[in-house]
Amino acid sequence: MIPVILSGGSGSRLWPLSRKLYPKQFLALTGAQTLFQQTLLRVVGEGMAAPIVVCNEEHRFIVGEQLARIGGTAQAVLLEPFGRNTAPAIAIVALKLLAEGRDELLLVLPADHVLEDQPALQRALELARAAAEQGELVLFGVPASTPETGYGYIKSHPGPGDLPPGVLAVERFVEKPCQAKACEFVASGDYFWNSGMFMFRCSRYLEELKRHEPDIYDTCLLALERSRNDLEFVRIDPATFACCPDNSIDYAVMERTTRACVVPLQAGWSDVGCWSSLWDVQDKDEYGNVLKGDVLLQDCHNCLVHGGDKLVTLIGLDDLVVVETKDALMIVPRARTQEVKQLVNNLTAQERQEAQNHSQVYRPWGAYDSVDIGSRFQVKHLSVKPGAQLSLQMHHHRAEHWIVVSGTAQVTCDDQSFLLTENQSTYIPIASVHRLANPGKIPLEIIEVQSGSYLGEDDIQRLEDVYGRSASQREGEQLLKR
Repeated sequence: MIPVILSGGSGSRLWPLSRKLYPKQFLALTGAQTLFQQTLLRVVGEGMAAPIVVCNEEHRFIVGEQLARIGGTAQAVLLEPFGRNTAPAIAIVALKLLAEGRDELLLVLPADHVLEDQPALQRALELARAAAEQGELVLFGVPASTPETGYGYIKSHPGPGDLPPGVLAVERFVEKPCQAKACEFVASGDYFWNSGMFMFRCSRYLEELKRHEPDIYDTCLLALERSRNDLEFVRIDPATFACCPDNSIDYAVMERTTRACVVPLQAGWSDVGCWSSLWDVQDKDEYGNVLKGDVLLQDCHNCLVHGGDKLVTLIGLDDLVVVETKDALMIVPRARTQEVKQLVNNLTAQERQEAQNHSQVYRPWGAYDSVDIGSRFQVKHLSVKPGAQLSLQMHHHRAEHWIVVSGTAQVTCDDQSFLLTENQSTYIPIASVHRLANPGKIPLEIIEVQSGSYLGEDDIQRLEDVYGRSASQREGEQLLKR
């Protein structure tokens, strides 16, 4: 069985922690590991092959780094140039495996969900395997215990006798009902929340997709044929993929096939879709508060408070979510956290950087943090991983000063190459061809002071890059800088 980890979501309802370029699946929201890492770890074991990860190309190096941190490996990482929902993502995985002569069982998992009971998950997987081996398309349904209006629902019935014991047939799907309907569904006991987890054989999924959505099937087949390898990644052809219809597996296949079935999943599942659902799954103090960071409360109840760099204090408040980061502060009633998505849409419409990225921006070589910025200057803190290097590059509008805080820097500036150590500095003139590298065994910490008429991240002309981001190595690179 091959786990397929879908890691394309943006997690906008968990802003300001989750941002477009560093979304919730890569955050450690419920433990020491990130949600993506937790998903990978729960599918390690007997009968499980190495996973296949599908992610946005903007997140490729984050995926690689988070895999490495837990000692994990993926048999393939497929890069979507842009999102086209779950039906095409799964189709390309299935087509790739069939092209390799491998008609395997696929276990499809979102990368950003929580499952607290691993033994219960294993029992559900065994039931699902028996059904999938018979050609069924299996959904994992969470028994609807509360009238949630943000989930899709599945109505079940016992079904024909050829289904394995414990597996139910699907009668119908209901997408995000109103409160009154959700109450009826919970009271009936026949409804499940759609967990977004699936199991089926490659050929069966593609057979149903070709029958119900031939345009998706044909476009994905052509996009895969035109894909190419880039380092350890597989790049899906963007020109072809742009023509693919945007559709979920639920609408494209599961709601239209006659072979859908449900395996009940009672494993402490949550999609952690908003701040209120994160509050639900976290440990609370005696007053029902969930606290993280430097937080002090006085006479507060049932709040979620996430502090960043500052002390956060609340007095006499109930049922609030307060999230503080270096560049944003959000306060919202816990009952209205679903509205955060609209707030992010408004920020995006205003082209606010806070919707896209944190002040700390992650790159394949490390990260940089914006410390201060003015009309003709910018100060950044760069952290370069041991053995890593930035691209060989030049700027047309700015000069830079580099000051080494700790570690050793190998500097290339035009025809010179030299080492800098702690408290030493250098100057990079406008239009100089330059590179920064860390030849040491500890992280290299640099303060970079930029000055000039234009300080945007797009004033970078890459001449050479070990991460495949220079113009000569990949045309159209716009989003990942340095």
